[in-house]
Amino acid sequence: MRLRALIADDEPLARERLRYLLSLDTDIEIGAECRTGKEVIAALKESPFDVLFLDIQMPGRGGFEIIDQVGAANMPITVFVTAHNKYAIQAFEVNALDYLTKPVEPDRIQNTLVRIRERIMSRTAFNTQHYWMSALAGLEQLLAPQAAYPSRILVPNGGGKESVVNVDEIDWIEAADYYACLHVGQKRYMLRQTIKDLAQTLDPTKFVRIHRCAIVHIGRVSEILREGRTEGSVILASGQRLRMSKAGWQALLAMHHR
Repeated sequence: MRLRALIADDEPLARERLRYLLSLDTDIEIGAECRTGKEVIAALKESPFDVLFLDIQMPGRGGFEIIDQVGAANMPITVFVTAHNKYAIQAFEVNALDYLTKPVEPDRIQNTLVRIRERIMSRTAFNTQHYWMSALAGLEQLLAPQAAYPSRILVPNGGGKESVVNVDEIDWIEAADYYACLHVGQKRYMLRQTIKDLAQTLDPTKFVRIHRCAIVHIGRVSEILREGRTEGSVILASGQRLRMSKAGWQALLAMHHR
C-alpha cells in the first residue's frame, strides 16, 4: 500500500532524519515538507495526503492550532513528532494516531507505519461496507417504498470501531462541511454525510430541518421564537438555542398541522 506523506517540522535535522527513516519503506512518498503552520495549512489545501507527521511547536501556528483551523475531520491521519512528552494526552484527544518523541528510532517508525496502514485498511473496509449498505438500502426502498426509517445509525469511532447511535436519542444535527455532527445529550458524533442527504433518511414526523445548517428532533423543542418576518430560533429542552430560517418556520408549522 503506497502512502503519501507530509512532514512538518521547523528543524531541518528533524525533517532530514524523518525523511531518511521513511525512505527505508519503498511504498512511502514524501509529498511535501513544511517548516511553519502556515505552510502546513496551505499544503493540506493544495493536495491530499494519507498521513501527516506533525511537530507540535512550530513558528506561527503549532500542531494543535493547525488542527483547530483545518478541523479534525478534515485532517489526514496525524502522527505527532515532538521532543516533549507532556502533550501526549492532548494529542490523542484530537484523534492523533500516534505520538513519537525525538529522536525517532527506526523500529518505532516502522510500528507507526503498520498502524497507519491498518487504519487506512479499516477505513477502506468501512467505506466498502457503507457503499453496499447504501446500495442495499436503495434496493430495499425500491422493493418496499413504505419501509420504516432507520432506528439506529452506525458512526465510525476510530481504530476500525463503530458507535451505534439510537436515532430517537438525537437532539439535533449540525452541518459541518461534508460531515454531519450528531448531538446526543453531552456527546457528539461526526458522520461522513451531508446534512442534506441525512435529512432524507430521517423520519419527517420526528425531525425537521429548521435551517440549512441544522436539523432538530421535534420532541426536544421546548420553545419557538419569531424574530422578525424571516428569522427566528428554537430553544431545546437542554437550553440549546438554534437559529431558524423562514423555511424552517414553515416546516415546523407544517408538522404541527399534520
